[in-house]
This record gives sequence, structure tokens and C-alpha cells, in this order.
Amino acid sequence: MTTRRSAAALSRTFLARTTAMAMGACLIAGCGALPGGSGGSGGAETLTVMTFAPEDSSATNMPGMPGMAKAYERWVNSKGGINGRKLRVLTCNERNTPTGAADCARKAVAEKAVAVVGSYSQHGRAFMAPLEVAGIPFIGGYGVSPEEFQSPLSYPVNGGQPVLVAGAGHLLGRTCAKVALVRPDTLAGDSLPGQLNAGLKANQMAAASDIRAAEDSADLRAQADEALAATAPRGASKGDAPSAKDGKEKGCVAAVLGARTETFFDAFRRADVQNRKPQISSVLGSVSQALVDRTGGKESPFEGAYVTSWYPVSTDPLWTQMRKVVSEHAFGDNAVDPDDSGAQNTWIAYTVFSEMVKRFKEDETITGRNLARKLNQAEPVQTGGLTPDLSWRYDDMRAVSGFPRMVNGRVTFQVVQQGRLVAHQGAEQSMDMIKTMEQAPRS
Repeated sequence: MTTRRSAAALSRTFLARTTAMAMGACLIAGCGALPGGSGGSGGAETLTVMTFAPEDSSATNMPGMPGMAKAYERWVNSKGGINGRKLRVLTCNERNTPTGAADCARKAVAEKAVAVVGSYSQHGRAFMAPLEVAGIPFIGGYGVSPEEFQSPLSYPVNGGQPVLVAGAGHLLGRTCAKVALVRPDTLAGDSLPGQLNAGLKANQMAAASDIRAAEDSADLRAQADEALAATAPRGASKGDAPSAKDGKEKGCVAAVLGARTETFFDAFRRADVQNRKPQISSVLGSVSQALVDRTGGKESPFEGAYVTSWYPVSTDPLWTQMRKVVSEHAFGDNAVDPDDSGAQNTWIAYTVFSEMVKRFKEDETITGRNLARKLNQAEPVQTGGLTPDLSWRYDDMRAVSGFPRMVNGRVTFQVVQQGRLVAHQGAEQSMDMIKTMEQAPRS
């Protein structure tokens, strides 16, 4: 009998200790907060989202995007979350590879993310397929892959590179006598001449000279020489500069080469031995404030360059809230630069996500599929004036061939002055390029 009682006592002691240890482990690991589901004190819902972008790659890197996402997470959670729902932001290094993009998408699925927000990837096929299978919406991508404007689960906040290039053509069509386009010799690059020429045609300008460059080329002197020759003033003697009295006498060179744009314009500056100084132009993503700063500021080869963007200049008061969040919640993360287009895009994407979450009732559980349904049916979302009001209902889609998900075609025109990107004062500061895009040939 004594042996039986002792065994029972030992069993009870072991059970109590095991239960206590399990409870302690749960407190440490947060067992009650399931990814993407309900958990935490009082049953408050935790919303899991992901932001992915390439970092430490040999091509374009966008560390400011995940950095901005984490700052946004800290900011909204410091205020009690989004309508009481805590935000959990996962970040992922896409590494500028299809495998990396697919891995990030699969991680979002595994963690039960309700959305991928404010991300960058050129590899749309790789990341959209896993998200589509799981019903996870892709909100506010950077606009560099065709799938962002084709997938029914993509909700773009800008018009991507196509509207930037068409906008550059529109601005140059008002300024230049002849235009040369330097672009990558790739399938994606093959669509750029048609988009630029659509903007030129709207201003009764002839098509641009199409100059191709190998995507990985480190020597672009041949393209620089070709661009100078293609934009030489009509009837000019060797060494003559174009007339300063008539803007239409200018030759203009647009380069859309991503990370290689700096390489091209450095070669172009050295090749211009006759000091003709054609007007140079590019687009957001190929030229940024950080690039101008890194290449000399006021002495940069980009001084005077026209740059087409989606958003207001970084000094516009409309960015005040974002700047405050970066200052107070980025915790010294130097990758989060309020002037960076990637950080700006992520801010706008999270603004859209937040506004959509607020439209759910407090007792509604939010999933990727019902969030997508809400996006498809909701009234327009406001972004504080940084974009036009955004809506992805069927009736809001624009008739742009090859880009059926495009809902925002606005661009802004900027110029580098005294080493800073500022609003272009010699033209309309913003335009909707949808009608121009509708005239562009489909690639």
C-alpha cells in the first residue's frame, strides 16, 4: 500500500512539474499567438504580413523597403495596432533571384500571412504563383514585373516603369529636337521604346533612336558615343553647341538602365568632349537622391537631369508623417531613407493595407482571401494625397493593353537642381499617363 501511495505521489509531482515547464515554455514562445490568426491577451487578432526585397545582391538592392515595413510595425503597435489588431511584419531577402523570390512567397504562405505588402522583385512569375494558390494579396509592389499588372491578386499603387517611361517621353517631347533612348538589350527592355515614343508622339515628336546595352556591361562608352551622335544638332559644325535660345534645338538622351544608369552617364560625360551638354533624363529607380548624393551632389553628372517619378518630391509636406515615423521608429537604421523611392512606396502600400483593415468589423477574422475580396469591392482608398484615390474594382481598371490591373497612371516631373531632386517648374508638375499608355504598342 505504501509503495502504491508513493508511486501515485511521484506521478502527481511529475505531472505538476511537467505542466509548469510546458506553461513556462509557452509563455516564452508565445504559444497563444498563431501566425496570421487570433491570439494574445483578450483574444486580440494578430495580423501577419510580409515585405520582401533584394539585399546584398550584385544588382538592384532595396533594403529601405523591409526597413520601412519594420518601422511601420513599431509605429502602429505603439498606438495599439490597427483598430486593436496587432501587426506582425515578416521580412525576407529576395536576393534578386527567382529562387529567392519564390522562397519568400512560400515563407509568407507557411507563416499564414494575410498579405505581402510594399515589396520589390523583378521575378513576378516566381512569387505570384505561390501567393495565388494560397489566396494572399500582393499590395503595392514596386511595379517592375508584368505580373504585378496582370495577376488578379495584385493591387498596384503606381503605374510601374511603363508610366515613368511614357512620362519621360512626354516631357522630352516638349523640350527636345531629337531624342535617344539607351536601354537594356532584354525582353523587358524591348517594351521601353514603344512607351517612350508614345509620350513623344503625344507632342508631335519623331521616335527616339533606340540604343541597346548589355544588361551586365561595365563599359558603355560605345553607347555614349552613339547617343551623342544621334542627338547632335541639325546642321551644327563640329564643336558647335546647340542654341540656348530655343529649347527645341536641344538633343536629349534618356537612359533607363537600372543600376547601370550611373555607369552610362559617367561614360557619357567623358565622351562629350565637344561640351554639347545634351539634356539628360531618366526615371525613378534608375536615378535617386541617394545616387545624386553619392556621385557628387551639386557636382554630380546628374545635375540638371530630368527625372520622372510616381510621387511628390521628398521635401513635399505630404511626406511629413512618414518622416516622423522614420525618425522615431527606425532606430538608427541607415537603410531607411525618407528620400528613397522604395521606402516611400512601402509607406504608401502599408497605408493602403491599414485603411483596408479598418473596414473590417471588430469581430471579423481577417484572412488573405477575405482581404482580397474587400479590396475587390471597396470604395476608393485615400493615401493622404500621395497618390490619387485608389480602387481595384472592375469598373476602375484602365484600358491599357498588357496592364489590366493598372489603376494609377499619375507621374510627377522632377529635375536635379543644386544636387537635389525638386519639382520641375517648366512643365505641369504631374500628369495622368493612362491615355498616352493606351496609345503605346503592346510589346
